[in-house]
Amino acid sequence: MPRVVTLAHYYTQPEIQQMADKVGDSLELSLFARDADADIIVFAGVRFMAETAKILNPNATVILPDAGSTCSLVTQTDVTALKQWREAHPDHVHVSYINSSAEHKALSDWIVTSRNVDDIIAHLYAEGKQVIFSPDRNMGAYLNFQHGYDMPLWSAVCEVHDKFNQAALDEAFAAVKTAKYLIAHPESPLPVLQQADYVGSTSGMLNWIKTFDKEPDAAIFVATEDGILYNMRQARPDLNIEQAPIYAGCQCNSCPYMKMNTIEAVKRAQAGQGTVIDYLSPADMDAARAPIERMLEFSKRYYA
Repeated sequence: MPRVVTLAHYYTQPEIQQMADKVGDSLELSLFARDADADIIVFAGVRFMAETAKILNPNATVILPDAGSTCSLVTQTDVTALKQWREAHPDHVHVSYINSSAEHKALSDWIVTSRNVDDIIAHLYAEGKQVIFSPDRNMGAYLNFQHGYDMPLWSAVCEVHDKFNQAALDEAFAAVKTAKYLIAHPESPLPVLQQADYVGSTSGMLNWIKTFDKEPDAAIFVATEDGILYNMRQARPDLNIEQAPIYAGCQCNSCPYMKMNTIEAVKRAQAGQGTVIDYLSPADMDAARAPIERMLEFSKRYYA
């Protein structure tokens, strides 16, 4: 019998997470996939995550439950135009967010996640390097604002996080009579991030909730995909945790691609049926693996 390992991102439905051997964010799942003793890796996430798993563990068969589960950061990026953009900045280090295609990664010097992006870019600037950042415009804008960088930015956005807006937050905050807090993922627009009490990765936000020790009746608004609210409420059922609104009255912001990972689709993938990540050539995987491994080695040194 082949050994099947199922990975699920925090943004999948609770029922999918319960089917998984490992639930995590992009960095955690990348590390787990690389080291997994598996014949088959079922990746309940989106396509770029399954591609990353295949790149890091090329001997495993990697199956994506639904062929349509992509990401707007991928679909909004034309790789030919990206190559030209990179060539227009020959003296810069190209840092790419992990939410990118294998082709995109192969054009990168470093891959980063939302957990380590601050540290890796600070490390590069400390070495005297200049940086261009892709594909997430919002994340890059926040880094430029926060640290005074002047990084040229690619212009793609996460269609889920980009819907959060300051006006809706102001209205929601005004309706709350107790203390209120906002935590946000750095894929959100800059005005939202400027208003946040904490900005960080999916795991970082979850840890913030786990260790929250302020007003017990505070309203905590979370500006990210709604899947993580399940994990937050499991960890701290005593807290009032709500998704940040995207417009008046709506606290309902889900990634349609993550939600393509249905129970039936994951079960089929576990039985060996689904979209097999078998279209990447060895040369393409080698080119994409180098910047990913550079990130993982950095993370091993700095986060051990």
